[in-house]
Amino acid sequence: MVHPNLNGHSNGLSHTDDLGDAHIATSAHTPMRPEAFEMPDEQKIKRISEHFSQIMHILGLDLKDDSLSSTPQRVAKMYVNEIFRGLNPANKPAITTFENKYHYTGLVIERNIPVQSTCEHHFQPIFGVAHVAYIPNGRVIGLSKLNRIVDFFARRPQVQERLVVQIAEELKKVLHTEDVAVYIDARHMCVQARGVEHHGASTITAEYSGKFLQDTARHEFLQAIRTKMPD
Repeated sequence: MVHPNLNGHSNGLSHTDDLGDAHIATSAHTPMRPEAFEMPDEQKIKRISEHFSQIMHILGLDLKDDSLSSTPQRVAKMYVNEIFRGLNPANKPAITTFENKYHYTGLVIERNIPVQSTCEHHFQPIFGVAHVAYIPNGRVIGLSKLNRIVDFFARRPQVQERLVVQIAEELKKVLHTEDVAVYIDARHMCVQARGVEHHGASTITAEYSGKFLQDTARHEFLQAIRTKMPD
């Protein structure tokens, strides 16, 4: 990385450009304003649609064209109801755990969970897979809930390093255990479609805690997620 000079610039780039290209996150929590949810979703959609119309107008697009006239509304609804729905705590999945009556003490691993997120620096898509694991400590969780937890935290402007931490912290809280592992391998369109434009490059991030900090459990987890399913 080229460090910025004292004026906040390096090679013609601003300090904020450097931060974005270096994939720096400022917090383990998604940066949110305190009043973020005072405005109802319907009003957010209306306001975003109005502003996106202005963006398209500035770009020189003709919003009277049939193909473009409804684009601002579609984008606004997509932002609020789909790709950024994980911002709203009201959309957090309800998680129920169950007593581990069978006294299972091995690894529980959910592999190849689809990850669809958005880079918070360029608002470009992130696509990949997550693998999560835990060792039961008296409670177990329905497998589909692991997928829902991953999807909830992915559906917001994100940095991949933050995403694995948020998923891991939620799993520890829900399962009352420190024995959690989260591994994500994802492709960033901000790398492939702009900037360096390196197609095929992917980013791997991992968060380990509890027994997964030990070589034995971590090795078992990594071996499991790399093993091919039988045909």
